[in-house]
Amino acid sequence: MRLNLLGKLKTKTARNYCLGAVILVAVFVLGTAVGSGRLQISHKWHNETSLPSSLDYSSVNNVYKSLRENYDGKLTESQVLDGLKHGLAESTGDPYTVYFTPSESKAFNTELDPTITGIGAQLDLDAQGNAIIVSPIDGSPAAAAGLRAKDIIATVNDKSTAGMSLDKVVSIVRGPKGSTVTLGIVRGQQALNIKIARDTISVPTVTSKILDGNVGYLQVSQFSNNTFSLAQKAALSFQQAGVKKVVLDLRNNPGGEVDAAVNISSLWLPSNKLIMQEKRGSTVVDQYKSTGNDLLNGIPTVVLVNAGSASAAEITAAALHDNGAATVMGEKSFGKGVVQQLLPFADGSSLKVTIASWYRPNGQDLNHKGITPDKVVKMTDEDYKNGTDPQLIAAEAYLTSH
Repeated sequence: MRLNLLGKLKTKTARNYCLGAVILVAVFVLGTAVGSGRLQISHKWHNETSLPSSLDYSSVNNVYKSLRENYDGKLTESQVLDGLKHGLAESTGDPYTVYFTPSESKAFNTELDPTITGIGAQLDLDAQGNAIIVSPIDGSPAAAAGLRAKDIIATVNDKSTAGMSLDKVVSIVRGPKGSTVTLGIVRGQQALNIKIARDTISVPTVTSKILDGNVGYLQVSQFSNNTFSLAQKAALSFQQAGVKKVVLDLRNNPGGEVDAAVNISSLWLPSNKLIMQEKRGSTVVDQYKSTGNDLLNGIPTVVLVNAGSASAAEITAAALHDNGAATVMGEKSFGKGVVQQLLPFADGSSLKVTIASWYRPNGQDLNHKGITPDKVVKMTDEDYKNGTDPQLIAAEAYLTSH
């Protein structure tokens, strides 16, 4: 849920569930669309598929009979059925298409609460299927422990995550307030064991201030249902203060709701500008355009992104860049551009299934590609240790000279 997973059920969301990306550990989600991303719960698409309308279960029954007659252990009918349903979802090879039992579905929905209990990081899977950190939440236990975007989670409490689904990893990382979890982290050539105390996490989605030189600084940490109202209030305060240049900080933003991304982008874009397209295969099934609330239109802007910027954050950065409203600086973004739909069943179980992909205004697919900044500025280990921010410094210098 990465649904842009990192990740509120849409309206239309981008992690995890939005796509990306992306799921928060205990954290939010999608994400994957949520976004991830964050999820869509509306559309029903016509799916061109070569799959038969019903399956011949004779071969499955052969396996079941052999299992029933030969397995030396305890196994219930519900376990077998749940295993079959999980396997159907896993057969897609898509880490964001997941079957949830009733209890798993309930747990998943609690992840959409803006106040969560966990370590405060969004997780996703990389191209090799490794569980990785998309971004730690500012002020969270994960951030305090030093977790970084792209850290690989090799073990949780000494249990290997190899072959685990994203949702399974999330479920074992999550836990009650005050309990601890030890993550075996691979960071480049380093192997680290990091012990983290879980806590209740409330995520502020927008912060703002005015920097030296009358530069407005707007940080959006997640796209939720109150993000636009907070950002609009900040934009009005910039107007009143006579701000002439703006830094929009989307670093370590795992994504969220698509509508929030559209509204934030619209602060810079005049009405009816293309923000993104949603495609199913090669067919455009939806497109999103700016709403005209362009309080910051024409103001020179730098958007900061890094490897923790995913789904809805990438949609916003791409929309402003491709429409000529901003320069992008920092490091290449995560690359989460798929949306999931949550389909509930009568018994309380559900299927989270990838239904479409996001494309930026210039026609490029976001998924697995991310956004390459106009100007790449890296953060070193020393920068993290010393609390210095060369990316923000570079953004201010750029705005001063342009």
